[in-house]
Amino acid sequence: MIGHRQLTMEDYSAILRRHKRTLILLAILGPAVGYLVCFALPKEYTSQTVILVDQPAVSPSYVTDISSGDLKQRLTTLQEQILSRSRLEGIINKFGLYPQERKQQVSMEALVDRLRRKIAVSPVKPMAESNSTQLPGFIIKVSDRDPALAQKMCNEVASVFLQENQRVKHEQATGATVFLTKQLEDAKTKLDDQDAKLAAFKARYSGMLPDEQQANLNLLAGLNTQLDAATQALSRAQQDKSFTESVLAQQVSAQSADNPSAQKQLADMQSNLSALLAKYTEDHPDVVRLRQSIADLKQKMASSQGSAAGTTTTASVLESPEVQQLRAQVHQYDATIKERTAQQRDLQRQIALYQSRLQISPNVEEQYKVLTRDHESAAGFYNDLLKKRSESAIFSDMNHQAESAEFRILDPANLPEGPSFPNPMYFSLGGLAAGLALGLGIMVLRELRDKTLRTEEDVEFFLQLPTLANIPSVEGARRHAAAGKGSKDGPRLVASA
Repeated sequence: MIGHRQLTMEDYSAILRRHKRTLILLAILGPAVGYLVCFALPKEYTSQTVILVDQPAVSPSYVTDISSGDLKQRLTTLQEQILSRSRLEGIINKFGLYPQERKQQVSMEALVDRLRRKIAVSPVKPMAESNSTQLPGFIIKVSDRDPALAQKMCNEVASVFLQENQRVKHEQATGATVFLTKQLEDAKTKLDDQDAKLAAFKARYSGMLPDEQQANLNLLAGLNTQLDAATQALSRAQQDKSFTESVLAQQVSAQSADNPSAQKQLADMQSNLSALLAKYTEDHPDVVRLRQSIADLKQKMASSQGSAAGTTTTASVLESPEVQQLRAQVHQYDATIKERTAQQRDLQRQIALYQSRLQISPNVEEQYKVLTRDHESAAGFYNDLLKKRSESAIFSDMNHQAESAEFRILDPANLPEGPSFPNPMYFSLGGLAAGLALGLGIMVLRELRDKTLRTEEDVEFFLQLPTLANIPSVEGARRHAAAGKGSKDGPRLVASA
């Protein structure tokens, strides 16, 4: 009566009791049939080998593996390459696989696909205690109906894995070396260009570079100190000269009583010259003009004295030693003033030069920073490429050595002792599941087709009438009586509202 009213747990229990023989029978027959099927199916033998992923023989701190990356991704790539049509076709031809199919003109694509399904590559899981994320190795499994042939093909696939890995790593290293060499040549050209620009800039702005700014400041301070000293020395020399000239004028005036007005005029002019020299330099027009007037006046006085004396003796016109000494001091002061003036001009020229350097130093510094930054960037890029190329060359040489292999066969392919397919236990469990599923299906189908009213709920649901009494079946009564339950399960009256 399934599907007509809501069933309770008692209803389900009653259904199972009614069909328990069918369920038990099918639960026994299912595993038996599955076990017998194992003997009818062709047997497959699986040979496997374990390949270990070795750590680099040389520490990564010395040589960087340029091909290192996601090892799982590289393993997937290797698997796709090894399971390609060309590789598997070579294995088929080498071991003479599928002779009957090849006689029947079966396409090579179908044979390659059949062989590909018999080869499985699975990674080895790392130990849970190690907390490692690196791949420790992988397992290669090859299945075939001949156990010896399965072992040979497994060894062949493992060998191809190792060879393909070495070939790929060598090609990567060689390609990387060639690429880095080309990049290194371009970087060297750019670095040489930056070196030439930096050298030309330093030669053009020599003495104005940022590294020389402090030296320029120190030199400028020293030149200013020297200029102050030269200015003071010049001032002292001019003062000393003025004093000496005034004394000389007095001495000459005392000796030249014949022409007191000329002597007084000469003394006044020399006094004016001293006053001008205190304010101006030797090249000032007023100073030059006054000096020329003094020279002319002295020349006139000398001429007048010569004509007045006539034939007087030479001794009468000679100057006294004091006057000669004063004149010598005046000439010495003139030389000192000339020397200090030249020194002052030279210091002023140098100060102007260093001041101009300091003024344009910010612009030079900005350009120098740009050139230096570009040069450092080019040098850093060149050094980085040089290091990578060296590592690539070393890594390429290491790949030629047998002991540098990254993959190593840990366990050679074994000779299978028993078939891997079909598995009797799996088939028995599958038969049990199929038997139970078939029994449940039969039980549900029979309950859907059954129209028997078995309980009071069925009577009230389908007949819409109250139940007055419930009379057990004769067979049920006999079974209960034989079991000693007749007093409990006899006829009983059921009243309903």
